[in-house]
Order: sequence, then C-alpha cells, then structure tokens
Amino acid sequence: MDFIDLLKLLASILALAVAIIGHEIMHGWVAYKFGDTTAKNAGRLSINPLIHIDLVGTIIVPATMYFLPMLMGSDGGFLFGWAKPVPVNMGTVVRNAGYNGAMQVDLAGIVYNFTLAAFASIAIMNMPQPTTANGVIYIFLYLFVIKLLIINVVLGVFNLLPIPQFDGANFVAHLALKYKMNHIAEFFYKYEKYGMIIVLVVLMTPLKDFLLLMPVQTILSLLLS
Repeated sequence: MDFIDLLKLLASILALAVAIIGHEIMHGWVAYKFGDTTAKNAGRLSINPLIHIDLVGTIIVPATMYFLPMLMGSDGGFLFGWAKPVPVNMGTVVRNAGYNGAMQVDLAGIVYNFTLAAFASIAIMNMPQPTTANGVIYIFLYLFVIKLLIINVVLGVFNLLPIPQFDGANFVAHLALKYKMNHIAEFFYKYEKYGMIIVLVVLMTPLKDFLLLMPVQTILSLLLS
C-alpha cells in the first residue's frame, strides 16, 4: 500500500464515520422532536464515534468489503457499513405524531445521507483536481469529499431497500399501518430476524450489482452532471 492508497483508506474511514454516525443520530433527533427522549437519555445523540460502533456493521463488514478484493488480486473495494442503531420508541412517536411522524423518523437517516452527498457533489465540482504541487492536506481533503459523496449515496440507496430491520422496510411497514394494511407490516416484522442474513447475501453476491451499484452509479451521474 503506497502513500496515496493510505490517504484513500483514511479518507474512506473518516467519510464512512461521518455518514453512518450522522445517519443514526438523525433517527434519534427526529424522534426527539416528536417527544421520544429514548436516544437522548441513552446518550446516543452524541457525535462520539465510540458509542456508535457496531462490531459487524462498523468493523467486520467494512474491512471485508475493502480488503477482500485486494486479497483476490484486484484493487481495494468500497467501504460500506452501518453504526449501532439509535434506540427509538416508535410507540411514543406514533402517539405524538402518528404514522407520518414514524415515517419521518424512518427516512431521517436517508435524507441526511443524500443531503450530505449533494453538498459533497457541489464541493467536488468546485475543487481543482490535485496534482503533485498540492500539499498532503488538500489531497486528503479532495479524497475525503469524493469518498463522502460515494459512501453517502451508497448508504442512502441501501437503506431505501425494503430489507427487514432496515429503514426502507420500516417505512413501508409504517405506511402500511397508516392505511390499515396490517398484513404487510406483519410480514416485515416477522422476518426482521433474517435482515442481517439478507444484507450479507446482497453484499456478497451479484445481487449487489443490480440492487446497489447500478442505482448508485445513476445517482452519482446525476449529482455530477
């Protein structure tokens, strides 16, 4: 690993931390606005990264996604992961703001990711591409903004997928409950325990090309056009 590769890795780690920690905090913050103090009382509205680390989502999955391609002889993969979910009492949210409030909590992290990606795209289009004449700090900043753009789009797209236990499924379930289609919500709740297995299947098989990479490439093209 040369110096530029090391800068890319560090930029990726920092961008991933900003993306996933902010994503989780936004769930708790919106829930707090609707009267649920669970996340605040648990100290989970803090930007301290240590309290948001999830062994699988923050360490094992990102390391595997990045280094496994290198071990197989190709370039490093992309960083992908998630933080420990911020606790939210949806019962309180629904009592205070109805299912519309619950759906806003569900989408809060996704909105954060796409908003951050939009700002990163504006920044990158106004930043000259670094050359050997630029200092290390500018090169790192340029790489960080690129990684911030890509990772936030990946997380935004991924969380829109209706995978049980994740934001897209939670949104569909609350939308179904709003319109009294309880059987749809019950389906997602029934298979919540299989959510992580589905995630790993998607990430480790060609499914990721169709469900994740193709939508990501389309959105990146739109943001950078």
